[in-house]
Amino acid sequence: MAVYNKQSLKAEEFINHEEILETLKYAKENRHNIPLIDSILEKARPQHLPDGTTHCAGLTHREASVLLACDIPEKIEEMYKLAEEIKLAFYGNRIVMFAPLYLSNYCVNGCVYCPYHAKNRHIKRIKLSQEDIRREVIALQDMGHKRLAIEAGEDPVNNPIEYILECIKTIYSIHHKNGDIRRVNVNIAATTVENYRKLKDAGIGTYILFQETYNKKSYLELHPTGPKHDYDYHTEAMDRAMEGGIDDVGLGVLFGLEGYDYEFAGLLMHAEHLEAVHGVGPHTISVPRVKHADDIDPDAFDNSLSDEMFEKIAACIRIAVPYTGMIISTRESEEVRKNMLHLGVSQISGASRTSVGGYCEEERPHDSEQFDVSDQRTLDEVVRWLMEMGYIPSFCTACYREGRTGDRFMSLCKNGQIQNCCHPNALMTLCEYLVDYASDETREIGYKMIADELNKIPKEKVREIAASHIEDIKNSNRRDFRF
Repeated sequence: MAVYNKQSLKAEEFINHEEILETLKYAKENRHNIPLIDSILEKARPQHLPDGTTHCAGLTHREASVLLACDIPEKIEEMYKLAEEIKLAFYGNRIVMFAPLYLSNYCVNGCVYCPYHAKNRHIKRIKLSQEDIRREVIALQDMGHKRLAIEAGEDPVNNPIEYILECIKTIYSIHHKNGDIRRVNVNIAATTVENYRKLKDAGIGTYILFQETYNKKSYLELHPTGPKHDYDYHTEAMDRAMEGGIDDVGLGVLFGLEGYDYEFAGLLMHAEHLEAVHGVGPHTISVPRVKHADDIDPDAFDNSLSDEMFEKIAACIRIAVPYTGMIISTRESEEVRKNMLHLGVSQISGASRTSVGGYCEEERPHDSEQFDVSDQRTLDEVVRWLMEMGYIPSFCTACYREGRTGDRFMSLCKNGQIQNCCHPNALMTLCEYLVDYASDETREIGYKMIADELNKIPKEKVREIAASHIEDIKNSNRRDFRF
Protein backbone atom coordinates (compact mmCIF):
# COMPACT_ATOMS: atom_id res chain seq x y z
CA MET A 1 0.00 0.00 0.00
CA ALA A 2 1.32 3.44 -0.96
CA VAL A 3 2.15 5.82 1.88
CA TYR A 4 1.22 9.50 1.74
CA ASN A 5 4.21 11.69 0.94
CA LYS A 6 3.66 15.17 -0.48
CA GLN A 7 7.32 15.34 -1.57
CA SER A 8 7.10 12.16 -3.64
CA LEU A 9 6.95 12.35 -7.43
CA LYS A 10 4.63 9.32 -7.58
CA ALA A 11 0.96 10.17 -8.05
CA GLU A 12 -0.30 7.47 -5.68
CA GLU A 13 1.87 8.90 -2.90
CA PHE A 14 1.26 12.67 -3.20
CA ILE A 15 -2.44 12.10 -4.03
CA ASN A 16 -2.92 9.26 -1.60
CA HIS A 17 -6.32 7.56 -1.49
CA GLU A 18 -6.01 6.41 2.12
CA GLU A 19 -4.96 9.88 3.24
CA ILE A 20 -8.01 11.39 1.54
CA LEU A 21 -10.32 8.87 3.20
CA GLU A 22 -8.73 9.59 6.59
CA THR A 23 -9.11 13.33 5.92
CA LEU A 24 -12.81 12.99 5.09
CA LYS A 25 -13.37 10.88 8.21
CA TYR A 26 -11.54 13.47 10.35
CA ALA A 27 -13.53 16.32 8.75
CA LYS A 28 -16.85 14.58 9.37
CA GLU A 29 -15.97 13.85 13.00
CA ASN A 30 -14.94 17.48 13.61
CA ARG A 31 -17.53 19.37 11.53
CA HIS A 32 -19.18 20.65 14.72
CA ASN A 33 -15.97 21.05 16.76
CA ILE A 34 -16.25 24.81 17.27
CA PRO A 35 -12.92 25.28 19.14
CA LEU A 36 -11.09 23.47 16.33
CA ILE A 37 -12.97 25.38 13.61
CA ASP A 38 -12.22 28.68 15.32
CA SER A 39 -8.53 27.81 15.58
CA ILE A 40 -8.42 26.92 11.87
CA LEU A 41 -10.10 30.20 10.92
CA GLU A 42 -7.72 32.11 13.17
CA LYS A 43 -4.70 30.45 11.56
CA ALA A 44 -5.99 31.47 8.10
CA ARG A 45 -6.59 35.15 8.88
CA PRO A 46 -4.34 37.70 7.15
CA GLN A 47 -1.60 38.95 9.47
CA HIS A 48 -0.66 42.58 8.88
CA LEU A 49 3.03 42.85 9.74
CA PRO A 50 4.94 45.93 11.07
CA ASP A 51 6.78 46.39 7.75
CA GLY A 52 3.45 46.97 6.01
CA THR A 53 3.25 43.57 4.36
CA THR A 54 0.47 41.04 4.81
CA HIS A 55 0.98 37.34 5.40
CA CYS A 56 -1.43 34.42 5.21
CA ALA A 57 -0.53 30.98 6.53
CA GLY A 58 -2.99 29.08 4.36
CA LEU A 59 -4.35 25.70 5.44
CA THR A 60 -3.52 22.05 4.99
CA HIS A 61 -5.92 19.84 3.06
CA ARG A 62 -7.10 18.36 6.35
CA GLU A 63 -7.78 21.71 8.03
CA ALA A 64 -9.61 23.04 4.97
CA SER A 65 -11.69 19.85 4.75
CA VAL A 66 -12.96 20.48 8.28
CA LEU A 67 -14.20 23.92 7.16
CA LEU A 68 -15.85 22.43 4.08
CA ALA A 69 -17.62 19.81 6.21
CA CYS A 70 -18.82 22.36 8.79
CA ASP A 71 -22.53 23.09 8.38
CA ILE A 72 -22.95 25.65 11.19
CA PRO A 73 -24.54 28.71 9.50
CA GLU A 74 -22.69 31.38 11.48
CA LYS A 75 -19.34 29.65 10.88
CA ILE A 76 -20.05 29.40 7.15
CA GLU A 77 -20.79 33.12 7.15
CA GLU A 78 -17.47 33.69 8.92
CA MET A 79 -15.70 31.64 6.23
CA TYR A 80 -17.27 33.72 3.46
CA LYS A 81 -16.19 36.98 5.09
CA LEU A 82 -12.67 35.64 5.58
CA ALA A 83 -12.46 34.46 1.96
CA GLU A 84 -13.39 37.93 0.72
CA GLU A 85 -10.94 39.56 3.14
CA ILE A 86 -8.09 37.35 1.88
CA LYS A 87 -8.99 37.95 -1.75
CA LEU A 88 -9.00 41.73 -1.27
CA ALA A 89 -5.71 41.60 0.68
CA PHE A 90 -3.80 39.96 -2.16
CA TYR A 91 -5.73 40.64 -5.36
CA GLY A 92 -7.61 43.80 -4.44
CA ASN A 93 -10.75 44.50 -6.45
CA ARG A 94 -9.14 43.48 -9.75
CA ILE A 95 -10.67 40.77 -11.92
CA VAL A 96 -8.51 39.48 -14.78
CA MET A 97 -10.30 38.92 -18.10
CA PHE A 98 -9.60 36.16 -20.63
CA ALA A 99 -11.24 34.08 -23.34
CA PRO A 100 -10.78 30.46 -24.44
CA LEU A 101 -9.82 29.73 -28.05
CA TYR A 102 -10.63 26.21 -29.27
CA LEU A 103 -8.19 25.10 -31.97
CA SER A 104 -9.41 21.57 -32.70
CA ASN A 105 -11.93 19.10 -31.37
CA TYR A 106 -10.28 16.03 -32.86
CA CYS A 107 -9.61 13.68 -29.96
CA VAL A 108 -8.60 10.04 -29.51
CA ASN A 109 -9.68 9.74 -25.88
CA GLY A 110 -12.87 8.14 -24.62
CA CYS A 111 -13.73 10.55 -21.75
CA VAL A 112 -17.38 9.83 -20.97
CA TYR A 113 -18.20 13.41 -19.81
CA CYS A 114 -16.82 15.21 -22.90
CA PRO A 115 -18.53 15.46 -26.32
CA TYR A 116 -15.13 15.36 -28.02
CA HIS A 117 -14.78 11.67 -27.11
CA ALA A 118 -13.63 9.52 -30.01
CA LYS A 119 -16.86 7.51 -30.34
CA ASN A 120 -19.10 10.59 -30.78
CA ARG A 121 -19.92 10.28 -34.49
CA HIS A 122 -22.35 13.18 -34.81
CA ILE A 123 -20.27 16.06 -33.49
CA LYS A 124 -18.75 18.15 -36.29
CA ARG A 125 -14.97 17.70 -36.21
CA ILE A 126 -13.05 20.88 -36.96
CA LYS A 127 -9.38 21.86 -36.91
CA LEU A 128 -8.46 25.49 -37.46
CA SER A 129 -5.93 26.38 -40.12
CA GLN A 130 -3.48 29.20 -39.40
CA GLU A 131 -5.65 31.50 -41.52
CA ASP A 132 -8.71 30.42 -39.49
CA ILE A 133 -6.78 31.24 -36.33
CA ARG A 134 -5.92 34.65 -37.71
CA ARG A 135 -9.61 35.40 -38.24
CA GLU A 136 -10.54 34.11 -34.78
CA VAL A 137 -7.81 36.15 -33.08
CA ILE A 138 -8.79 39.34 -34.91
CA ALA A 139 -12.40 38.77 -33.79
CA LEU A 140 -11.19 38.39 -30.19
CA GLN A 141 -8.93 41.44 -30.47
CA ASP A 142 -11.85 43.45 -31.83
CA MET A 143 -13.76 42.62 -28.64
CA GLY A 144 -10.79 43.87 -26.57
CA HIS A 145 -9.24 40.62 -25.33
CA LYS A 146 -5.51 40.52 -24.55
CA ARG A 147 -5.25 37.08 -22.90
CA LEU A 148 -6.30 33.73 -24.38
CA ALA A 149 -6.40 30.15 -23.15
CA ILE A 150 -5.98 27.82 -26.11
CA GLU A 151 -7.68 24.44 -26.01
CA ALA A 152 -7.40 21.33 -28.18
CA GLY A 153 -8.40 17.70 -28.00
CA GLU A 154 -5.69 15.05 -27.67
CA ASP A 155 -4.87 13.67 -31.10
CA PRO A 156 -1.22 12.98 -32.02
CA VAL A 157 -2.05 12.99 -35.75
CA ASN A 158 -4.33 16.03 -36.00
CA ASN A 159 -3.07 18.05 -33.02
CA PRO A 160 0.65 17.27 -32.58
CA ILE A 161 2.82 19.57 -30.50
CA GLU A 162 4.14 21.14 -33.73
CA TYR A 163 0.61 22.29 -34.59
CA ILE A 164 0.12 23.80 -31.14
CA LEU A 165 3.46 25.63 -31.36
CA GLU A 166 2.61 26.96 -34.82
CA CYS A 167 -0.75 28.21 -33.49
CA ILE A 168 0.95 30.02 -30.60
CA LYS A 169 3.39 31.69 -33.00
CA THR A 170 0.51 32.79 -35.23
CA ILE A 171 -1.49 34.21 -32.31
CA TYR A 172 1.42 36.29 -31.03
CA SER A 173 2.17 37.58 -34.56
CA ILE A 174 -1.23 39.20 -35.18
CA HIS A 175 -1.40 42.96 -34.63
CA HIS A 176 -4.76 44.34 -35.75
CA LYS A 177 -5.51 48.04 -35.19
CA ASN A 178 -4.63 48.47 -31.48
CA GLY A 179 -5.20 44.79 -30.76
CA ASP A 180 -2.61 42.32 -29.50
CA ILE A 181 -2.83 39.02 -27.68
CA ARG A 182 -0.16 39.48 -25.04
CA ARG A 183 -0.47 36.21 -23.15
CA VAL A 184 -1.36 32.73 -24.41
CA ASN A 185 -2.17 30.19 -21.73
CA VAL A 186 -2.27 26.57 -22.88
CA ASN A 187 -4.73 23.85 -21.91
CA ILE A 188 -3.67 20.70 -23.73
CA ALA A 189 -3.17 17.08 -22.78
CA ALA A 190 -0.40 15.84 -20.51
CA THR A 191 2.85 15.55 -22.44
CA THR A 192 6.61 15.06 -22.11
CA VAL A 193 9.26 17.24 -20.44
CA GLU A 194 10.70 17.90 -23.91
CA ASN A 195 7.35 19.18 -25.18
CA TYR A 196 6.87 21.35 -22.08
CA ARG A 197 10.28 22.90 -22.83
CA LYS A 198 9.04 23.68 -26.35
CA LEU A 199 5.92 25.34 -24.92
CA LYS A 200 8.07 27.36 -22.54
CA ASP A 201 10.30 28.47 -25.41
CA ALA A 202 7.19 29.47 -27.38
CA GLY A 203 6.41 32.03 -24.65
CA ILE A 204 3.29 30.57 -23.10
CA GLY A 205 1.84 31.99 -19.91
CA THR A 206 0.25 29.33 -17.69
CA TYR A 207 0.07 25.64 -18.53
CA ILE A 208 -3.37 24.44 -17.46
CA LEU A 209 -4.43 20.83 -17.02
CA PHE A 210 -7.56 19.72 -15.21
CA GLN A 211 -7.27 16.50 -13.27
CA GLU A 212 -11.03 15.92 -13.83
CA THR A 213 -11.07 13.60 -10.78
CA TYR A 214 -8.42 12.64 -8.22
CA ASN A 215 -10.18 9.35 -7.42
CA LYS A 216 -8.13 6.82 -9.38
CA LYS A 217 -10.88 4.21 -9.59
CA SER A 218 -13.38 6.78 -10.90
CA TYR A 219 -10.73 8.29 -13.17
CA LEU A 220 -10.09 4.97 -14.91
CA GLU A 221 -13.82 4.40 -15.39
CA LEU A 222 -14.38 7.92 -16.75
CA HIS A 223 -11.41 7.62 -19.13
CA PRO A 224 -11.85 4.07 -20.46
CA THR A 225 -9.77 4.47 -23.63
CA GLY A 226 -7.01 6.61 -25.08
CA PRO A 227 -3.75 7.98 -23.64
CA LYS A 228 -5.65 9.95 -21.00
CA HIS A 229 -6.55 6.59 -19.38
CA ASP A 230 -3.09 6.61 -17.74
CA TYR A 231 -3.89 8.16 -14.35
CA ASP A 232 -0.32 8.38 -13.13
CA TYR A 233 1.02 10.01 -16.30
CA HIS A 234 -1.79 12.57 -16.22
CA THR A 235 -1.50 13.33 -12.50
CA GLU A 236 2.28 13.73 -12.63
CA ALA A 237 2.11 16.13 -15.62
CA MET A 238 2.65 19.29 -13.57
CA ASP A 239 5.95 17.94 -12.25
CA ARG A 240 7.12 17.35 -15.84
CA ALA A 241 5.91 20.85 -16.79
CA MET A 242 7.92 22.34 -13.92
CA GLU A 243 10.95 20.28 -14.96
CA GLY A 244 10.49 21.68 -18.45
CA GLY A 245 10.76 25.22 -17.11
CA ILE A 246 7.08 26.17 -16.89
CA ASP A 247 6.70 27.67 -13.43
CA ASP A 248 3.10 28.91 -13.79
CA VAL A 249 0.74 25.93 -13.80
CA GLY A 250 -3.02 25.78 -13.33
CA LEU A 251 -4.90 23.00 -11.55
CA GLY A 252 -8.59 22.12 -11.61
CA VAL A 253 -11.10 19.32 -11.22
CA LEU A 254 -14.44 18.88 -12.98
CA PHE A 255 -16.81 19.03 -10.03
CA GLY A 256 -19.68 16.59 -10.35
CA LEU A 257 -17.73 13.56 -11.56
CA GLU A 258 -16.83 12.35 -8.05
CA GLY A 259 -17.78 13.36 -4.50
CA TYR A 260 -16.92 17.04 -4.07
CA ASP A 261 -15.23 16.52 -0.69
CA TYR A 262 -12.87 13.91 -2.16
CA GLU A 263 -11.97 16.22 -5.06
CA PHE A 264 -11.48 19.18 -2.75
CA ALA A 265 -8.97 17.28 -0.59
CA GLY A 266 -7.15 15.92 -3.65
CA LEU A 267 -6.92 19.37 -5.23
CA LEU A 268 -5.34 20.87 -2.10
CA MET A 269 -2.97 17.91 -1.75
CA HIS A 270 -1.80 18.56 -5.31
CA ALA A 271 -1.20 22.23 -4.45
CA GLU A 272 0.74 21.20 -1.31
CA HIS A 273 2.81 18.79 -3.38
CA LEU A 274 3.83 21.47 -5.91
CA GLU A 275 4.78 23.83 -3.09
CA ALA A 276 6.79 21.13 -1.29
CA VAL A 277 8.68 19.88 -4.36
CA HIS A 278 9.05 22.98 -6.53
CA GLY A 279 8.81 25.80 -4.01
CA VAL A 280 5.75 27.33 -5.65
CA GLY A 281 2.13 26.22 -5.66
CA PRO A 282 -0.32 26.48 -8.54
CA HIS A 283 -0.59 29.86 -10.27
CA THR A 284 -4.32 29.23 -10.73
CA ILE A 285 -7.06 26.85 -9.63
CA SER A 286 -10.15 26.49 -11.82
CA VAL A 287 -13.54 25.34 -10.56
CA PRO A 288 -15.62 24.02 -13.48
CA ARG A 289 -18.74 21.89 -13.04
CA VAL A 290 -20.16 19.21 -15.35
CA LYS A 291 -22.50 20.92 -17.82
CA HIS A 292 -24.80 19.81 -20.62
CA ALA A 293 -23.14 19.35 -24.02
CA ASP A 294 -23.69 17.42 -27.23
CA ASP A 295 -23.97 13.71 -26.37
CA ILE A 296 -23.47 14.49 -22.66
CA ASP A 297 -26.20 14.61 -20.01
CA PRO A 298 -24.92 16.03 -16.70
CA ASP A 299 -27.72 14.19 -14.87
CA ALA A 300 -25.93 10.95 -15.77
CA PHE A 301 -23.36 11.84 -13.13
CA ASP A 302 -24.67 11.36 -9.60
CA ASN A 303 -22.20 13.65 -7.84
CA SER A 304 -23.65 16.97 -8.92
CA LEU A 305 -23.53 19.71 -6.30
CA SER A 306 -25.74 22.65 -5.44
CA ASP A 307 -24.83 26.27 -6.11
CA GLU A 308 -24.54 26.77 -2.35
CA MET A 309 -21.98 23.98 -1.93
CA PHE A 310 -20.14 25.12 -5.06
CA GLU A 311 -19.77 28.60 -3.56
CA LYS A 312 -18.63 27.14 -0.24
CA ILE A 313 -15.92 25.17 -2.06
CA ALA A 314 -14.68 28.38 -3.68
CA ALA A 315 -14.49 30.15 -0.31
CA CYS A 316 -12.58 27.26 1.27
CA ILE A 317 -10.10 27.12 -1.63
CA ARG A 318 -9.44 30.85 -1.25
CA ILE A 319 -8.83 30.43 2.51
CA ALA A 320 -6.58 27.38 2.04
CA VAL A 321 -4.42 28.70 -0.85
CA PRO A 322 -4.58 32.48 -0.39
CA TYR A 323 -2.02 33.49 -3.02
CA THR A 324 -3.39 31.42 -5.89
CA GLY A 325 -5.55 32.91 -8.64
CA MET A 326 -9.01 31.35 -8.92
CA ILE A 327 -10.84 31.04 -12.24
CA ILE A 328 -14.53 30.66 -13.05
CA SER A 329 -15.74 30.29 -16.62
CA THR A 330 -18.89 31.06 -18.57
CA ARG A 331 -20.08 27.54 -17.77
CA GLU A 332 -21.70 29.27 -14.81
CA SER A 333 -24.62 31.70 -14.79
CA GLU A 334 -24.33 35.42 -14.13
CA GLU A 335 -25.76 34.91 -10.65
CA VAL A 336 -23.30 32.17 -9.64
CA ARG A 337 -20.37 34.14 -11.06
CA LYS A 338 -21.46 37.20 -9.10
CA ASN A 339 -21.52 35.24 -5.85
CA MET A 340 -18.15 33.62 -6.59
CA LEU A 341 -16.48 37.02 -7.11
CA HIS A 342 -17.13 37.80 -3.45
CA LEU A 343 -15.65 34.48 -2.36
CA GLY A 344 -12.22 34.62 -3.93
CA VAL A 345 -12.44 34.34 -7.71
CA SER A 346 -9.83 36.55 -9.40
CA GLN A 347 -10.18 35.62 -13.09
CA ILE A 348 -13.23 35.21 -15.32
CA SER A 349 -13.81 34.63 -19.00
CA GLY A 350 -16.00 36.96 -21.02
CA ALA A 351 -18.00 36.42 -24.25
CA SER A 352 -16.62 32.87 -24.47
CA ARG A 353 -17.41 30.48 -27.28
CA THR A 354 -16.55 26.84 -26.68
CA SER A 355 -16.92 25.80 -30.31
CA VAL A 356 -14.02 25.53 -32.75
CA GLY A 357 -14.11 28.63 -34.94
CA GLY A 358 -16.97 30.15 -32.96
CA TYR A 359 -15.81 33.76 -32.70
CA CYS A 360 -16.07 34.47 -36.43
CA GLU A 361 -19.70 33.37 -36.52
CA GLU A 362 -22.41 35.95 -35.87
CA GLU A 363 -24.69 33.30 -34.38
CA ARG A 364 -23.24 31.12 -31.63
CA PRO A 365 -22.53 27.69 -33.23
CA HIS A 366 -23.55 24.60 -31.24
CA ASP A 367 -22.37 21.74 -33.46
CA SER A 368 -18.78 21.75 -32.13
CA GLU A 369 -19.21 23.12 -28.59
CA GLN A 370 -17.42 21.41 -25.72
CA PHE A 371 -20.13 22.52 -23.26
CA ASP A 372 -23.11 24.86 -23.10
CA VAL A 373 -22.28 28.43 -22.13
CA SER A 374 -24.55 29.77 -19.38
CA ASP A 375 -23.33 33.40 -19.36
CA GLN A 376 -23.76 34.57 -22.96
CA ARG A 377 -23.24 38.32 -22.46
CA THR A 378 -20.85 40.34 -24.61
CA LEU A 379 -17.47 41.35 -23.23
CA ASP A 380 -18.65 44.95 -22.99
CA GLU A 381 -21.63 43.87 -20.89
CA VAL A 382 -19.41 41.80 -18.57
CA VAL A 383 -16.90 44.67 -18.19
CA ARG A 384 -19.65 47.14 -17.33
CA TRP A 385 -21.28 44.66 -14.92
CA LEU A 386 -17.98 44.20 -13.07
CA MET A 387 -17.40 47.94 -12.75
CA GLU A 388 -20.93 48.55 -11.51
CA MET A 389 -20.14 46.11 -8.67
CA GLY A 390 -16.88 47.93 -7.88
CA TYR A 391 -14.44 45.52 -9.57
CA ILE A 392 -11.67 46.63 -11.96
CA PRO A 393 -11.72 44.52 -15.15
CA SER A 394 -8.01 43.93 -15.83
CA PHE A 395 -6.50 43.00 -19.19
CA CYS A 396 -3.02 43.06 -17.68
CA THR A 397 -0.31 40.60 -18.77
CA ALA A 398 2.65 42.51 -17.34
CA CYS A 399 3.95 40.04 -14.74
CA TYR A 400 4.39 37.26 -17.27
CA ARG A 401 6.10 39.59 -19.76
CA GLU A 402 8.36 41.11 -17.09
CA GLY A 403 9.46 37.67 -15.89
CA ARG A 404 7.43 37.82 -12.69
CA THR A 405 6.29 34.20 -12.82
CA GLY A 406 6.40 31.25 -10.44
CA ASP A 407 8.00 32.06 -7.09
CA ARG A 408 8.79 35.63 -8.26
CA PHE A 409 5.09 36.36 -8.70
CA MET A 410 4.23 34.66 -5.43
CA SER A 411 6.80 36.69 -3.47
CA LEU A 412 5.40 39.87 -5.01
CA CYS A 413 1.90 38.80 -4.01
CA LYS A 414 2.98 37.85 -0.50
CA ASN A 415 4.81 41.10 0.29
CA GLY A 416 1.94 43.31 -0.82
CA GLN A 417 3.82 45.01 -3.67
CA ILE A 418 1.12 43.78 -6.02
CA GLN A 419 -0.77 47.02 -5.25
CA ASN A 420 2.08 49.08 -6.70
CA CYS A 421 2.24 47.19 -10.01
CA CYS A 422 -0.87 45.08 -10.63
CA HIS A 423 -3.28 47.82 -9.56
CA PRO A 424 -1.89 50.54 -11.89
CA ASN A 425 -1.39 47.97 -14.67
CA ALA A 426 -5.06 47.01 -14.36
CA LEU A 427 -6.12 50.65 -14.64
CA MET A 428 -3.94 51.27 -17.70
CA THR A 429 -5.18 48.15 -19.53
CA LEU A 430 -8.76 49.01 -18.61
CA CYS A 431 -8.19 52.46 -20.12
CA GLU A 432 -6.95 50.81 -23.33
CA TYR A 433 -10.15 48.77 -23.46
CA LEU A 434 -12.34 51.82 -22.84
CA VAL A 435 -10.67 53.92 -25.53
CA ASP A 436 -10.48 51.21 -28.19
CA TYR A 437 -13.51 48.96 -27.70
CA ALA A 438 -16.06 50.07 -25.10
CA SER A 439 -19.57 51.39 -25.62
CA ASP A 440 -20.22 55.00 -24.57
CA GLU A 441 -22.02 53.88 -21.40
CA THR A 442 -19.21 51.52 -20.37
CA ARG A 443 -16.57 54.17 -21.17
CA GLU A 444 -18.25 56.76 -18.96
CA ILE A 445 -18.43 54.36 -15.98
CA GLY A 446 -14.86 53.24 -16.60
CA TYR A 447 -13.27 56.68 -16.70
CA LYS A 448 -14.89 57.53 -13.38
CA MET A 449 -13.63 54.28 -11.87
CA ILE A 450 -10.08 54.92 -13.09
CA ALA A 451 -10.07 58.42 -11.58
CA ASP A 452 -11.25 57.03 -8.24
CA GLU A 453 -8.89 54.05 -8.23
CA LEU A 454 -5.76 56.03 -9.10
CA ASN A 455 -5.99 57.60 -5.64
CA LYS A 456 -5.66 54.16 -4.05
CA ILE A 457 -2.17 53.47 -5.44
CA PRO A 458 0.07 53.61 -2.32
CA LYS A 459 3.26 55.07 -3.81
CA GLU A 460 2.98 58.66 -4.99
CA LYS A 461 5.58 58.23 -7.77
CA VAL A 462 3.79 55.16 -9.15
CA ARG A 463 0.48 57.01 -8.96
CA GLU A 464 1.87 59.96 -10.93
CA ILE A 465 3.41 57.76 -13.63
CA ALA A 466 0.19 55.73 -13.99
CA ALA A 467 -1.89 58.89 -14.31
CA SER A 468 0.48 60.21 -16.98
CA HIS A 469 0.33 56.96 -18.96
CA ILE A 470 -3.48 56.94 -18.76
CA GLU A 471 -3.58 60.43 -20.27
CA ASP A 472 -1.25 59.21 -23.03
CA ILE A 473 -3.58 56.27 -23.75
CA LYS A 474 -6.58 58.58 -23.96
CA ASN A 475 -4.94 61.29 -26.07
CA SER A 476 -2.47 59.44 -28.30
CA ASN A 477 -2.14 56.09 -29.98
CA ARG A 478 0.40 54.86 -27.41
CA ARG A 479 -0.37 51.52 -25.74
CA ASP A 480 1.13 48.79 -23.57
CA PHE A 481 2.56 50.74 -20.66
CA ARG A 482 3.40 48.55 -17.69
CA PHE A 483 5.10 48.45 -14.32
